[in-house]
Amino acid sequence: MNALTKTDFNFPGQKGVYHGKVRDVYNINNEQLVMIATDRISAFDVILPKGIPFKGQVLNQIAAKFLDATKDICPNWKLATPDPMVTAGVLCKGFPVEMIVRGYLCGSAWRTYKSGVREICGVRLPDGMKENQKFPEPIITPTTKAEIGEHDADISKEEILARGLATPEEYAILEKYTMALFKRGSEIAAKRGLILVDTKYEFGLHNGEIYLMDEIHTPDSSRYFYSEGYEERFEAGQPQKQLSKEFVREWLMENGFQGKEGQQVPEMTDEIVRSISERYIELYEHITGEKFEGDESEGLAERIEQNVAAYLK
Repeated sequence: MNALTKTDFNFPGQKGVYHGKVRDVYNINNEQLVMIATDRISAFDVILPKGIPFKGQVLNQIAAKFLDATKDICPNWKLATPDPMVTAGVLCKGFPVEMIVRGYLCGSAWRTYKSGVREICGVRLPDGMKENQKFPEPIITPTTKAEIGEHDADISKEEILARGLATPEEYAILEKYTMALFKRGSEIAAKRGLILVDTKYEFGLHNGEIYLMDEIHTPDSSRYFYSEGYEERFEAGQPQKQLSKEFVREWLMENGFQGKEGQQVPEMTDEIVRSISERYIELYEHITGEKFEGDESEGLAERIEQNVAAYLK
């Protein structure tokens, strides 16, 4: 099984490239972006030593489907998917904040709540809530977009406006789009027997208009619960059955790694890599309701280069 962990292309009209934790983004003529979802995998802000076959394709194809399924809500950056691992789209100037929206109290929000805090990112939370409980209405808890190696930091709407990261008019649109996208994502998930628990969106400006950027509703940017058994598990105070990359974090924690200084990433055997790959394929099939068709051929980089070059002609 083949995994793509590094790209070093030189596409027609290429002006630059940004290598993120898992995506490599190529700037074409300062007009388009070609975003390659590699098979790199990160957890606890660390890139793990081995790639996961098909992970890039899974994430790219889920995101492309959801971008297509939400383009009536707001304009988005996607123009085409010239390769199973690639999305091409318009270049936007990103807002330096991520719009995180939560329908349920879990993850970092629950840890904060449990410690006695009742306000997150300027949003007041009711007393007496339990872990994994549904909020009366979804809440938006934005974060700043950190540089690689830094952690994203919580920020309130008031602070975003005070620091001039968005104008009041822009922020009102960001909120409106975030809530509408989350509602649509939740409706699509419900048809698949899933609950969209929380997710994040990134937006940018293109020709003065606000566009949805990057990827949406994938297991890397979102948390899903299985609907079946949710109520029973919630009432019994048991952990929910999740569809996300939480299983990777759990495997790391069981093996003594949480991204802290001095900790070693556990050995990623072929068996571990294969099992993570299978979980990603399972995620794809569950979220989309379609059978996953992976390309087993060697030479992923050559295939991508040919497909993107043909698209850019």
